[in-house]
Amino acid sequence: MIVLSNDDVARLLPMHEAIGAVTRAMITVSSGGAEMPLRSVMPVGGDNRMGIMPGALSDPACFGIKLISLFPGNAALGLSSHRGAYLLFEPATGAPVAMMDASLLTAIRTAAASGVATRALARTDATRLAIIGYGEQAEHHLEAICAVRPVTHVHVAGRDPYKAAAFCAAARKNHPDVAFQSGSDIRAAVARADIICTVTAAPQPILEHLWLPRGCHVNVVGSSVPTMREVDDDLVLHCSIWVDYLPSALAQAGEIVDLIAAGRFTEGQLKGEIGMVLKAELQGRITADEQTAYRSLGVAAQDLAVAHLIADKAAKTGAGQKVAF
Repeated sequence: MIVLSNDDVARLLPMHEAIGAVTRAMITVSSGGAEMPLRSVMPVGGDNRMGIMPGALSDPACFGIKLISLFPGNAALGLSSHRGAYLLFEPATGAPVAMMDASLLTAIRTAAASGVATRALARTDATRLAIIGYGEQAEHHLEAICAVRPVTHVHVAGRDPYKAAAFCAAARKNHPDVAFQSGSDIRAAVARADIICTVTAAPQPILEHLWLPRGCHVNVVGSSVPTMREVDDDLVLHCSIWVDYLPSALAQAGEIVDLIAAGRFTEGQLKGEIGMVLKAELQGRITADEQTAYRSLGVAAQDLAVAHLIADKAAKTGAGQKVAF
C-alpha cells in the first residue's frame, strides 16, 4: 500500500487534472455508474463533526472511503477545517492500495467541482469573479475559476476586511495580471460579478438574490450540512439551480430542503445534475441573462476520482511510502 502525505497530494494533483477527473466522475454519477451512500456526519464535541463518505465507481473501477474531521475553529490555528484520510481499494481482490491525506484532496476536489460547473454554466465571456470568504477554499476556488474562464477582476469579501485584504495581497503574487479588490460589503462585491463563489461557514444566508446581476453564475459551496445556509430563499426560487447529486441535495442542502418542506419549492424545479449537462443530455445555460447556480455539497465520487488519479500517478512516479499490509 502507498501512503501519501499532504505534500505528495499537492505535487500529484494539479488543478487542471483535478477538474478533468471530477468532470469524468460527474458524468459517471449521472450515468448510474456510482454507488454513493449519503454522507453521514457524527458530532464529536461542540461544533466539531466527523464525516464518513464511502463510494464506488465503475469507471475507473475502484472503491474507497474518506474519514474527515470538520473542525471550524481550526482556521484560527492556521489549520485546515477539514482533516482526515482517504483509503483507496482495488476491485479485483478488495485490497487497500493507497492511503492519503484527505485535507488537501478535499479542498482541491471541491474547488475543481466548482470549476467544472462554472465551465458548464457560466457565460463564456465571464471575466469578473467575486469570492465570498477568504479561507482555504477561497484560494483553491480562485485557481479553479481562473482555469476555466479568463478572469481579469476578483473582488473578495468577508466579515474581516483585513483578512480579505491579506488574501488579495497573497493572491496577487500568483495572479499578477488580475486586478484584486477586497472589503466586507458582500453586496458591493457581487454587484458587477459574472461568477460568484460562496465559500464560508455561515449558518445564516449571507447572499441575497436581490443583489445578483443579470447573467451571473453562482457556486454555492460552503454550507455542507442542512443547518447551514449561505443563500436566501429568493436565490433558490429565481435562479436555475443545478446540483452535483440529486439524492444528497434533497437530503442535505438546507435551503432546498427547507423550501420543499414549506411547500414553496419542488424537486421538479431543480434543473438537474451537472453530469447531465456534461453528457449533453440536458441543456445548461439557455440565455445570456439567465442567472445560474450550482449547489455543491461534495460527493464521494469526486473524492474517489481524484484519489484514484493520485494513487495512479504515485505508482508510476514512485511517490509516497510503500508499506506492507
